Amino acid sequence: MPNKSHPLRGYLYIATATFLWGISASMGRAMFTGHPMPGGEVLRPIDPLVLAQARTSFSLLVLFPLLLLTRGRTLALPKADFYRAIVLGIFGVAASNYLYYLAIEKTNVAIAIIIQYTAPAWVLLYLASRGRTKATLPRVAAVILAVIGCALVIGLIGAGHFQVNAMGLIAAVLASFSFAFYNVAGHDILARYDRWKVLLYTLASAAAFWLIINPPWKIIAAHYDRSQWLYLFVFAMTSVLLPFSLYFGGLQHLEPTSAIVTSCLEPVFSIILAAMLLGETVRPLQVLGIVVVLSATVLVQMPGRGTRGEVALVEPIE
Repeated sequence: MPNKSHPLRGYLYIATATFLWGISASMGRAMFTGHPMPGGEVLRPIDPLVLAQARTSFSLLVLFPLLLLTRGRTLALPKADFYRAIVLGIFGVAASNYLYYLAIEKTNVAIAIIIQYTAPAWVLLYLASRGRTKATLPRVAAVILAVIGCALVIGLIGAGHFQVNAMGLIAAVLASFSFAFYNVAGHDILARYDRWKVLLYTLASAAAFWLIINPPWKIIAAHYDRSQWLYLFVFAMTSVLLPFSLYFGGLQHLEPTSAIVTSCLEPVFSIILAAMLLGETVRPLQVLGIVVVLSATVLVQMPGRGTRGEVALVEPIE
């Protein structure tokens, strides 16, 4: 049971985690576009695949020895759950991360993050189709709102503004599907095991997958300089280990629904930081779309009458 004695601490932890994820989105966009980093240095662009690979690999290299020292043999998983963790790592973490940063590269932070935040709607549709949750009127309305909000964000509603990169838009939509898959497929394993253990195995499987797709000799051939390697390491820490530590800490003080609703600050921080640091503009209709999608996300998480215990819990995997 969550410790409810310090709810403000829980909200602070999760708000800080979402702020770090917002910074990470801007860091990725800055790298892709050649925008100066803090200090004025401009780094040679890094492919989204390498960015996704580095954040999982560096995080694994730091997390594994820490958990091994503190938990030892308790890190083992039964064979069936080990295979589930591999699937989650590849089709959930690896796919979602790569597609999300590809979307950021090809479009902008606002479009990428808001479309990814439609994942709860897809989770709801899947669970309802399988009879695992009830398609109540508020939840159906939330799905409709999510679609309308996305149309506003990408400019589909609003004459003369629909000029979104097709590859980036497809990547953002696929990232939201991958995010939804992670939550549906990972629900049972996340309920039965410590989140750090699940994170360890999903990071390990994602890192192994990337080593096959992009083996070490290809990385060596890219001749990344010291500044780029430092960037990749800092990016891994600020986008994975630090925010996850804070998020998991927040869950010790809050109910899951409260944690998820609070995590909706992530797109808010991401979009504001991208506007402040990178000069990305957001039109009034896009602002309306952002509000609509976030409202839909909160509405999906709210348990209605007769649906107690059926909340579609969305864990972060940014």
